[in-house]
Amino acid sequence: MLHIVNGDTVGDKLKQGGIQGEVLVWLEIWSEGPVFVDASSESNRVYRANYLEQTMGIPSSKFIALSKEQERILEQFREHEEIVLWFEYDLFDQAMLCCLLHWFAGQPMEGTKLSLLSLNSFPGIDDFRGLGQLSVEQLLSLVGTWQPVGQKTLELGKQLWEAYASPDPLVLNKLLQEGDLAALPYAGDSFRLHLARFPSILNGLGIVEQTTLELVESGIHSPLALFKHTGDKLHGLGMGDLQYWYRLERMTQGSKPLLAFRNFDRFPDYMNPSISSFREGKLELTPFGKAVLAGKEDGVEANGIECWYGGVHLSGHRIHWRWDSSKQSIVRT
Repeated sequence: MLHIVNGDTVGDKLKQGGIQGEVLVWLEIWSEGPVFVDASSESNRVYRANYLEQTMGIPSSKFIALSKEQERILEQFREHEEIVLWFEYDLFDQAMLCCLLHWFAGQPMEGTKLSLLSLNSFPGIDDFRGLGQLSVEQLLSLVGTWQPVGQKTLELGKQLWEAYASPDPLVLNKLLQEGDLAALPYAGDSFRLHLARFPSILNGLGIVEQTTLELVESGIHSPLALFKHTGDKLHGLGMGDLQYWYRLERMTQGSKPLLAFRNFDRFPDYMNPSISSFREGKLELTPFGKAVLAGKEDGVEANGIECWYGGVHLSGHRIHWRWDSSKQSIVRT
């Protein structure tokens, strides 16, 4: 038996509990950076590795080596009688899950059983955020509760991954609006939240930037506190700290920054995760940031944008794809 999980914390606890079989911790951040349908293509992998190194400081050589090693282990899945996928409800996990389902959909299983454990709650935990919250005993109580992955689940995972990786966000938009998502009950909400990261038609802010500026306006100025409160409000993204620091840093840049930082000179990244001055730092709204928050200015038209959301590359000052929160839909402007 092979258990595929997201996160070293969950993997370590399962091993501590003596779970039957092997544990593979899948190390990826498919909710960040360029996404391609063929995730294992060498050119796609290198492109993605370079992007993650530039934005979050993850060494490209390390990323490539880890990706190849976990794919090597995955390709040996037929050595196991059963593969169990352990994934949560948020975008971080659902994107990873759909990528794996897309891959398995193209594989002859040859007698190997594929199962899924996916949840958004746990008895006795009011504010459930993920499997990493659970104790060893609580995790082991889930053993055997997973369900077989049928053809409908495989096909939906395949469709969602291909739509998420498409350079046209309307493909995913249509699937979320018109498709039957019952086989993956948490995918709809997580991928809609993904689309809400696109620049708004109102002021050019995605939901992460909008939420952050609202929190700063409310009196929260510490980067660490902003990460916590933004994560609480947008827990459906499953956003990690390095992802957030990159977004936060972008808000302090451009010809008309949205935020100004005080008492620190740089943001953490993968190679420098702990910066003492950062803990004492503060972020404040600039006059332009206040105008954007009030809907009087457009952040993208002023500063431009350079990022990837799934398979969509947003670049420049004139962005055709926008998020309309009133319609809960991507629109082309």
